Amino acid sequence: MRQDFAKAVRAAVADEAQLRAALAEADIAPLLMVLVQLTGDTALLDQVAPHIQGPWSFLETVPPEMKAALRDRLVSVLRDYAREGRAEPPRPDEATLQRMMSAGVGQPVPAEYIPLLLEEMRFTPEDERAVRWRRQPAGLARFRVLIIGAGLTGLCTAIRLQEMGIPFTILEKNAELGGTWLENSYPGCAVDTPNHFFSFSFNPNDKWSRHFSRRDEILAYLRDMAAKYDLLPHIRFNVEVDRASFDARRAQWQVELRRRDGGQETLSCNALVSAVGQLNRPALPDIEGIDDFEGPVFHTARWDHTAPLKGQRVAMLGTGASAMQAAPSIAPEAAHLTVFQRSPHWAVNNPNYHKQVAPGSTWALEHLPYYSQWLRFQLFWASSDGFHATLSPDPEWDQPALSLNAANHRMRDMLVAHMRSELDGDEAMLAKVTPGYPPYGKRMLRDNHWYRMLKRPNVTLETGRIAQVERDGIRMQDGTFHPLDVIILATGFQASKMLWPMEIVGSEGRSIRDLWGDDDPRAYMGMTVPGFPNLFITYGPNTNLAHGGSIIFHTECQVRYICQALREMLEHDLATLEVKRDVHDAYNVKVDDACQRMVWAHPGVTSWYKNRHNRVTVTSPWRLLDYWRMTKEFQPDDFHARQGADA
Repeated sequence: MRQDFAKAVRAAVADEAQLRAALAEADIAPLLMVLVQLTGDTALLDQVAPHIQGPWSFLETVPPEMKAALRDRLVSVLRDYAREGRAEPPRPDEATLQRMMSAGVGQPVPAEYIPLLLEEMRFTPEDERAVRWRRQPAGLARFRVLIIGAGLTGLCTAIRLQEMGIPFTILEKNAELGGTWLENSYPGCAVDTPNHFFSFSFNPNDKWSRHFSRRDEILAYLRDMAAKYDLLPHIRFNVEVDRASFDARRAQWQVELRRRDGGQETLSCNALVSAVGQLNRPALPDIEGIDDFEGPVFHTARWDHTAPLKGQRVAMLGTGASAMQAAPSIAPEAAHLTVFQRSPHWAVNNPNYHKQVAPGSTWALEHLPYYSQWLRFQLFWASSDGFHATLSPDPEWDQPALSLNAANHRMRDMLVAHMRSELDGDEAMLAKVTPGYPPYGKRMLRDNHWYRMLKRPNVTLETGRIAQVERDGIRMQDGTFHPLDVIILATGFQASKMLWPMEIVGSEGRSIRDLWGDDDPRAYMGMTVPGFPNLFITYGPNTNLAHGGSIIFHTECQVRYICQALREMLEHDLATLEVKRDVHDAYNVKVDDACQRMVWAHPGVTSWYKNRHNRVTVTSPWRLLDYWRMTKEFQPDDFHARQGADA
């Protein structure tokens, strides 16, 4: 019998009053899955499934008496396991798991997802995302990897390399780790993916205080993870990569650093991993006179915490993700807040967005066998591929300007109904904030009481065009003048200008900027580029998730693939691996074709997902399942490989 299971069961029943109190607050769907897994009684699924209408906890209508009976039986079963010292039950077969999963989220879970979900839930005998040696490499001690960036992807890469014993160093331009979660400290900054899924599969956190946690808690999670895996000795802070060039003769990258003290140095490595992300260089608007404004002007990603906002006249330029989180957070203290909207965004209501995690649920996550795995599955399904098929247009649909198909139009109706309710039926305001493009054409936002904020007497929504900024305010093209004390730029990032401002020079002396220009990045599976051997890019071209999912999920897929590539190099004593041009080009043809058939290419949509030629450069068109399959096994035949003597 596995000792951790037996110990967990004994601890769970040690205080029955505490157990019952926790079960009373825990979500019923994962509790049902725990009970079925412990008992093998699948008849319970038929009883409860009709009362579960979807994967979110607020979509269940299980009668109170049915919940009470399930909880009583679970207490009894746990007591029996503990008293009798019963062995852990075998994992249900895949057919049973599919039936359980479908019942638990109130919709069919296709059989093709089961292997992925078993891996995501850590129901496999081993950590399937850890890369293991097939034979011990001889040159391991001499091999070195440099990772650019100590955000969540850089930390994940480092942890997996450390497991393999591959020497590495992380180069971080900031004084602390955390990446985007360090740099974005604006009021209201939070994740818009549920936290029990927005955390690494190998390092789950059972103690999130909220379902959608705020920035400080996520940053603390990353700091704790770095400490847990002893990564700090491997991070060099306050060093920024200016240039990296590939030395073909030595088969090494030469990485030029600029230290915070102004000094410069060059490091060498066998493989270079970019973990700088897409959303780290603010996009600043080119507005006449903005440099003449006499008050504070700052971007949300460079929030000026010294700037007084209480009692001030504040402008918020932009209505995207950071604006929707920050503006409602500062509106109560501002004398007046003017929001300058260029185009409206869709924002979905999620009743859990502002909710604290119930203490009983936290207790169950920590102590109840299988509960955390089933909750992770539930949130994975709620946040992933369920509506991917609805994001392609129906050629027979009769309202193509507003929506893509019948399902997409139902979503639109739901979103508009929510806005109308929040705005108390103010049709004039509703017209201003209703997008003229289909839902999901741009990033779908979470409503952070945005529409309620717009009804405040001290908030103005300005939809006109800005003419210029003056020393004490903003003048519109129609002559209207808004007197201001502070201007906040919620204007997004230079997402398409990937890897900028670093200069990356490949084996033929060509800069990646020459290849990509300012806004046309391409890479094989978002990670590798012909002419740039031993360079691996995480969160690269066409890997941003816009239909759901979690960047952490994609990160784990990419890092496993990169580690397998490094294993290939080390086990076969390869000096270089370089993706074949025809493989790269064929993949990008597929990407472009798939993206053109998705909502992001809709003619009514202008967004940071696309470049000036209307090509989608940022967003992944694939289901999570598709990308997981693509990256699960490194394919050596896709790459040119050179032995050390041939490099």
